[in-house]
Amino acid sequence: QVHLVESGGGLVQAGGSLRLSCVSSGMIDTFSSMGWFRQTPEKPREFVAEIYSGGLIKYDESVKGRFTLSRDIRKKTMYLQMNSLKPEDTAVYYCKAVNRYDFWGQGTQVTVSS
Repeated sequence: QVHLVESGGGLVQAGGSLRLSCVSSGMIDTFSSMGWFRQTPEKPREFVAEIYSGGLIKYDESVKGRFTLSRDIRKKTMYLQMNSLKPEDTAVYYCKAVNRYDFWGQGTQVTVSS
């Protein structure tokens, strides 16, 4: 069983920045992938960014150039640096890790005011 805990969400004005963290109870370099997803009450959970075991990182087009995914293997932590935030980035952000199973964190709320 893997436990994931997100933090770093909050309220920020449009154009501002936040950095989300996802701390894993397990070694993150053993996962086939780790990523960030987000969800609002109006839409299903959607992909934001993901890193694969070979180091490849993919981003959704809506966040390319603004968000940066990184990880610190020693700290068992994945990050999402979010810059130039827009009101449409408002959502609950979830961390996901995959090995034989999918594991999800509890989510952290990000609210961007206009």
